[in-house]
Amino acid sequence: MTAVLELPSVGRPPTPGGRRIGAAFERARSQGRAAFIPYVVAGYPDASASFEAALACIDAGADLFEIGLPYSDPLADGATMQRASAAALKAGATFDGSLELVRRIAAARPDVPLVPMGYANQLIGGGTGEEGARRLAEAGAAAVIVADLTPNEGEPFAALARDHGLEVISLVAPTTPPERRRWIAERAGGFLYCVSLVGVTGARRSLPRQVARLIREVKAVSTVPVAVGFGVSRPTHVRQLANAGADGVIVASALVDALGLDGRDIAALSRLVADLRDASATPGE
Repeated sequence: MTAVLELPSVGRPPTPGGRRIGAAFERARSQGRAAFIPYVVAGYPDASASFEAALACIDAGADLFEIGLPYSDPLADGATMQRASAAALKAGATFDGSLELVRRIAAARPDVPLVPMGYANQLIGGGTGEEGARRLAEAGAAAVIVADLTPNEGEPFAALARDHGLEVISLVAPTTPPERRRWIAERAGGFLYCVSLVGVTGARRSLPRQVARLIREVKAVSTVPVAVGFGVSRPTHVRQLANAGADGVIVASALVDALGLDGRDIAALSRLVADLRDASATPGE
């Protein structure tokens, strides 16, 4: 069993990035919706097209926006995201190029908090990760997700990121034991990423039957908004999660699929984002 470190971050004030994220969730809540958080892969199918896709997602209704940093060994990702990441790398995507995309999106749509998602080797490597955190913050990111970094091992990086105004988004899964879940949730910043299922990313026809109970249990211990992702692909899924009390809904693989095999069907992407966002209204609205 993983040892639980006693860390001093419980109840800490949010960073500037965390405040921007909190405001985005509050705006969606005031409109009777769960926040909608779409995702694109930086550099897929190329740098120009990924920028166009990002703006299309935001203009179709994103409350926050997630940007995947292409990586050669994306262990949390399913077939769709692996394909897109490999295509982006083949087209010349780099960490520097991803930072430039973040910078361009932040300049073009400054009101939407940006949340890059990557892996420890990209962001930390053999060092402290301070340079990566600093560069992400300078590019305009509000937070960062490091998919393979546990909260225990990641606290030094999270502290450095907070020094630069960034939140590090924590994840919990159905397999996270309740005590561990509470510990992570109490220390979360920005929002808490609730993984809906056991497995990797990828569009699913249906969500697990127990997802509503998982949302209730995670929200009961979280000090920040709870956003649910993995497997979400249809308006009915978004509606199901919003009705179950999710503060936010994250959609990734389905949006990459919507772009078509060449990654360039921006019109189809925009239609799907709009439909998914429209489904985010909570009961009574």
